[in-house]
Amino acid sequence: MKRFLQFFVAALAVAAGATLMAQSAPQINYDGVVDALSLPSYGEVAGVATNSRGNVFVYARTGHAVATLGDERTFYHGGSRLFQFDQTGKFVKEIGQGVYAVNFAQQVRVDPQDNIWIVDAGSNMVVKFDPDGRLAMVLGRKPENIPVRPGPGIPANVADVKSAAEAAARGAAPAAGRGGGGRGGGTPGVGINGDNFNRPSDVTWDKAGNVYVADGFGNNNRIAKFTRDGNFIKQWGSTGAGQGQLSGIRGIASDAAGNIYVADAGNKRISVFDGEGTFKSQITGIGTPMAICISGGATQYLYSSNSNEAESMDNGEIYKVRLNGQVAGRFGSAGKLAKQFGMANAIDCRTENNLWVGEVWNWRAQKVTLK
Repeated sequence: MKRFLQFFVAALAVAAGATLMAQSAPQINYDGVVDALSLPSYGEVAGVATNSRGNVFVYARTGHAVATLGDERTFYHGGSRLFQFDQTGKFVKEIGQGVYAVNFAQQVRVDPQDNIWIVDAGSNMVVKFDPDGRLAMVLGRKPENIPVRPGPGIPANVADVKSAAEAAARGAAPAAGRGGGGRGGGTPGVGINGDNFNRPSDVTWDKAGNVYVADGFGNNNRIAKFTRDGNFIKQWGSTGAGQGQLSGIRGIASDAAGNIYVADAGNKRISVFDGEGTFKSQITGIGTPMAICISGGATQYLYSSNSNEAESMDNGEIYKVRLNGQVAGRFGSAGKLAKQFGMANAIDCRTENNLWVGEVWNWRAQKVTLK
């Protein structure tokens, strides 16, 4: 009993220290521009990214997906769009219009070769377009059958996202579904080898071009690794709170050394692995990490949003963190004005002090400059 009490007191001290660390992080001065892009409205901005030429890409949830009933299957399509803007914010074109995978936008990223990648939680697919917007690679596949759930504005098979996130926050394993682990007595959340995704949330790469997919917004809590050509190599992770375990993965990023950073939202931490999946360390004291990004340059920084929930004005700040886990500062709060953030789901940080933040709540991509 005495040993248990000592452990409990120590755990409280660690939690209190993490909270104090978050509260005492220095405030960073910054500017925010909410009208930097010329398209006036495009729905919930799930992803925003830039390329080496300064072009901006926005992946947004623009409307209801359309369901088509067949003899044995329910197909749904549409509901999201991928837009490209030039360096001045002028609309250039739409990419992937009518593409089979574009259903429920989750993220967009641009790799070092300026290829554009979308992550779609509705179709369970990750799609690569070349720098000119031509289809280059597909990872994942739509389910053979999609149960359509009632409710306005809720795409098929996406209604479970909220319940899965709530289960992760409680530390419980979500119910197993397509691609989920734990079936037949297996380990919960390990998923199925390959690109059998269950609502993937993000994608990143290493110097060799290997692709890492965060497959953890649904029932899986794993990282899947592929070659640059899309061949499956390995995976790691399962549902839980131990070292190497994950719960409710919201984002993924990589540094110049090839380390992989995972926004382990259900465990309120960022878990750090090497490129082979070996656990290295964890970063805490930054709230619940949602969108994450690692900047370019000689000295890299990790940015992580402690995003507000859909019906809350709590949190909303973004943390700037050194790669050793030390918090350098924080900026922002929840709200609808410029320099505020509403459910930040994406951060692009090509350079240390120039960011783009995608906001689901405010239907915008905000340009942020740190001072």
